[in-house]
Amino acid sequence: MLAQEVAHKYANALLLSTRDKNLVDKAYQQFNELRDYLASDPSLLKFLGAPQILEEAKMSVVREVFSGRLEPLFVEFLVVLIDKRRINHLPQIIDEFNDLVETEKGICRATVVTATTLDEAQRKVLTEKLARKTGLEIILEEKIDPSILGGMIVAMDNEVIDGSVLRGLNRVRDQLRKVRVH
Repeated sequence: MLAQEVAHKYANALLLSTRDKNLVDKAYQQFNELRDYLASDPSLLKFLGAPQILEEAKMSVVREVFSGRLEPLFVEFLVVLIDKRRINHLPQIIDEFNDLVETEKGICRATVVTATTLDEAQRKVLTEKLARKTGLEIILEEKIDPSILGGMIVAMDNEVIDGSVLRGLNRVRDQLRKVRVH
């Protein structure tokens, strides 16, 4: 729970400071690129989080590596995270920042789990239905799980819509178990 609170606190501060300087879109783009980089090569985050390395050395590396690549405000944000010993929370902070920005822009991420890949027409119909239901722009994230047999499971915000064949079969099984045979 502490990690979530830390992420929310720093993401909120980042959003407020970028909003003041009209850099929200740039922060969204640059921090997502940084998150993708850290996911592909976690060595930088391990270095920055290492307790045996002095904070001054870490700050110097961040300023040297990211000056010219990130907005100065974003570089200093990373320095603050190092100074406060919160740099290990950077991926969660970025995710929380993304959620805040997307909410502000009226965007909702929906995860759809299907047994097979959706074709473009199915993707379009699903996106349009979800957009009508929520009134938000939908970004669809697809996952494949053959165990659901067919249909789909959609998860967005705090809601899960399970229209999988597996769930339907399980409901039928449960109903048949309740039937008394004389």
